[in-house]
Amino acid sequence: MPAETEVLDFLRANFARVDERLDRIETRLGELTTRVAAIERDLAAMKVDYAATQLRLDNMDRRIERIEKRLSLIEA
Repeated sequence: MPAETEVLDFLRANFARVDERLDRIETRLGELTTRVAAIERDLAAMKVDYAATQLRLDNMDRRIERIEKRLSLIEA
């Protein structure tokens, strides 16, 4: 029976270490999930900013075209 006890103790110790490692992996996975979510939010915000900038540039293009047309009319 002492051999069985030694084997059981060995298995318990190893399973305890495996359990600890799985807990650390789970914690790290949670941290990484949080970081990925933050990156996704930042990327979405950048896309919104980019779209707003493109809209402003388009509006400026239209204004410049109108100004150029007016100048052409005045010079003619």
